[in-house]
Amino acid sequence: MAVNKTPILKRCRSLGLEPAYLGVDKKSKRQLTRSNRKTSEYGLQLREKQKAKFIYGVLEKPFRNYYTKADNQKGMTGENLMILLERRLDNVVFRMGLARTRREARQIVGHKFILVNGKCVNIPSYLVKAGDVIEVREKSKSLQRFKDILEVTGGRTLPEWVEFDAEKLQGSVKELPKRDMIDVPVDEMLIVELYSK
Repeated sequence: MAVNKTPILKRCRSLGLEPAYLGVDKKSKRQLTRSNRKTSEYGLQLREKQKAKFIYGVLEKPFRNYYTKADNQKGMTGENLMILLERRLDNVVFRMGLARTRREARQIVGHKFILVNGKCVNIPSYLVKAGDVIEVREKSKSLQRFKDILEVTGGRTLPEWVEFDAEKLQGSVKELPKRDMIDVPVDEMLIVELYSK
């Protein structure tokens, strides 16, 4: 299985991203110095695609599949793409505050700590639906790891499409997210332009 192991702060610097969007508290002291060349239209489109891929931890082939799926759905392709990425199980676990970063959320899902509607799901790319109940399995609820995570993520604001009960380590998807509920700094129209060439 391919995994992106690029250092987070270095990648954030090159993409012009705030590390906070990834759940990372650190800040880079170094500034990115670019030559004075103006970025081309293709360069801007490519950077937006790389941003989306990096934030959600998706590699090129699955990202392309998400784009194809979004293109086949009704409505705006760009909005559909962002909603599909936001519905990934690892992202929902991160949004609920059961993980500090999306990478950690991916690991928690992969290690079979998470139940969806009472069934164990260990696929980070599993797409949740409205009404799905997501919880930590009973055996793992008393682990120190989750207590430490909740201390860190306790002050994080929940998106309005998700609800979470920190006592039971259980949450649910109230509705599917709409584009204006997703606070990711990506211009999805540039990604659509890039892929529709």
